[in-house]
Amino acid sequence: MGAFLTAVVVAAGLLGTGAVPAATAEPLALTAPTGRHPVGATELHLKDTSRSDPWVPEQAFRELMVTVWYPAKTSQGTRVQYLSPEESRLITEGKRLDPAVPREIFSTVATHAVAGAAPAGRAHSLPLIVLSPGWTQPMATLSGLAEDLASHGYVVAGIQHTYETYAVTFPDGRITGCVACELDDDRTFFGKLYRGRAADVSFVIDELTGRDPAWRGGRLIDPSRIGAAGHSAGGASALAAMAGDRRIDAAIDIDGTTDTGGDPVVPATGVRRPFVVLSSADHGPDSEDQWLAADYGRAGGWKRWLTVAGTDHASFTDLGVFADQLGIDIGQTITGERATEITRRYVRATFDQHLRHRHQPLLSGASTRYPEVAIAAR
Repeated sequence: MGAFLTAVVVAAGLLGTGAVPAATAEPLALTAPTGRHPVGATELHLKDTSRSDPWVPEQAFRELMVTVWYPAKTSQGTRVQYLSPEESRLITEGKRLDPAVPREIFSTVATHAVAGAAPAGRAHSLPLIVLSPGWTQPMATLSGLAEDLASHGYVVAGIQHTYETYAVTFPDGRITGCVACELDDDRTFFGKLYRGRAADVSFVIDELTGRDPAWRGGRLIDPSRIGAAGHSAGGASALAAMAGDRRIDAAIDIDGTTDTGGDPVVPATGVRRPFVVLSSADHGPDSEDQWLAADYGRAGGWKRWLTVAGTDHASFTDLGVFADQLGIDIGQTITGERATEITRRYVRATFDQHLRHRHQPLLSGASTRYPEVAIAAR
């Protein structure tokens, strides 16, 4: 279980002794957003005083850093930093990346979101998407997806789940490490992880849509149109969040198993809201992932299980693009850019159809534009 959920780096060929350039001629870069809106981004420091931290119970509150991407009024200004040099160092060391990979490599990634740009939009006009990254992954690895959604008029809140990755930096300079990494050999660990992350998602929704929003653009959000998505463990957490929070209208699990070691993510009573699995071809309904297949079966509303030929677990994140830029073979037979295009397009189609109520033929059958994608189950 742990090996599957950490495969985003293992499968990427970034772990071990493979040939990796000591430096690249150009910094790593995210794929440009495809929408018409400039993109802004800002960080929020949030505290949930209603519960203690699940990994550090002596801490009487749950403390989170959240990145919000959104349509902006300008494309001019300083771009947000992907990771700080210290975050990059801690994450590359925590992930045990090949020593030939420069430790600061992720601090120089070229992004497209303008730091602190003024948000654009009418009051209560923008749907909200909450994103959750894979186990031990920084939220930054879903930046390319978040920027693209924001460029198409979505507010995207990406959660840094504290103590579940190797570096989360707080405004006072503190950097927390991966306390939960010391516990992940327990059979029921991931059930606890998904429940905790689901609570994080609901809390972030509270903070962004309440009477006094934590973000200055909060009143632009339409609280009646909310989606959740994530990669790997973050995808399972998105489904768990929707199962427990009726404000979430649709969820997408991107290549994540839902094995909890105990109770299923979707209760026996089912969930009757739209649900999509977007996975690699070897992680379909007939794969060994009996837990996700069972949860998918209990999801009783509109649903699709989409498989993408030629992808690896990492292909659905920024790491698929970075691997190509570094010249690393991660096992994907389509390019990272192509995998990114497909991921963005199908995620957006899902939310356009179920949050904006715009019919998307892409979700109804095979596409000549995206022949790699198959509807493996409905």
